[in-house]
Amino acid sequence: MASITLEHLGKSYTPEVTVIRDLTFDIKDGEFMVFVGPSGCGKSTVLRMIAGLETITSGTLKIGDRVVNDMHPKDRDIAMVFQSYALYPHMTVYDNIAFGLQIRKIAEPEIKKRVQEAADTLGLNAYLDRKPKALSGGQRQRVALGRAIVRNPSVFLFDEPLSNLDAELRVHMRAELSKLQRKLKTTTVYVTHDQVEAMTMGHRIAVLRPCGSDPKVSNLTQVGTPMEIYDTPANLFTAGFMGTPKMNLLKAKVADDGRDVLFYGVRIPVSAQFKDAALKHRGRDVVLGIRPEHIGAAHEVDWQSDCSISGTVEILEPLGHEVIVHFQLQGETLAGRLRSHVALPAMGDPITLLVQTEAMHLFDPVSEQRLA
Repeated sequence: MASITLEHLGKSYTPEVTVIRDLTFDIKDGEFMVFVGPSGCGKSTVLRMIAGLETITSGTLKIGDRVVNDMHPKDRDIAMVFQSYALYPHMTVYDNIAFGLQIRKIAEPEIKKRVQEAADTLGLNAYLDRKPKALSGGQRQRVALGRAIVRNPSVFLFDEPLSNLDAELRVHMRAELSKLQRKLKTTTVYVTHDQVEAMTMGHRIAVLRPCGSDPKVSNLTQVGTPMEIYDTPANLFTAGFMGTPKMNLLKAKVADDGRDVLFYGVRIPVSAQFKDAALKHRGRDVVLGIRPEHIGAAHEVDWQSDCSISGTVEILEPLGHEVIVHFQLQGETLAGRLRSHVALPAMGDPITLLVQTEAMHLFDPVSEQRLA
């Protein structure tokens, strides 16, 4: 196993085209780190830089104590699992798993032992004589995992490995991958655009965004545990990206006395965690963040509040155990949550919902950083 250290890592294809800028953070030995972000944010590029499949333009990349900037991929002691599985169609499952060991001249008894251990771990014993075309998508993905496992690498790299699977199989494979990583304790870097995968699988999450043309802007917006990212987003990008449905982000203003936040005639008392920040921002514009689960009907919520907001129902999204209600408030669309077993409003109906004020978030509209 090994840690991974990124120090001011950068990737440019031309002086005008920079896709990765100033990435600096550590991935701990044995950790399951997930890179998450929208398409085009550079997460797969970073993974390929770790693998040695993309050259590094600037900065330093270490695997363990070794600087690997110019090291050949085969010498980095990593194993990568691709979105496309990348199996050899003319080979059996056994030969696909064994191939990497065979080209490294590993002794045949050792190859057989490792393949058998991987097959036992992944439930592939019944399929070792089959070819990929005779397998389901989930079985093919397990073969790709087996090919990585038998190498006993220091680092596993996963590039959106579940994106080709159906929803039910993705849920199953998420659990299987998490269990496998806990068993093997191998340092793992996993790329996905799926927030659910990131939240349920990662020990920590690195949230990435496109770096754009501003030389001061890095791709990295925040690194933390799933609940740190969700409960205390460091900036507007993380707040708006992490969460389904996403956090309500509203233009607001701190009252002159610093005790309330005002938006569209609604006064929300400032929560204790933002008391000092609000006093420093008295009379100034802020961005108010409230997650949909902190907006609900008075007779349904399990928290107390004397702060309510009223609007007009725009869209109802039934999810079985709950209903997401989107409603308009003076041109702004907000989202809240209702229980599905009660009488629901219709589209166009007026609605009044309570706000859990202690769950509010405040951000600076210029720097886009969290105020506390």
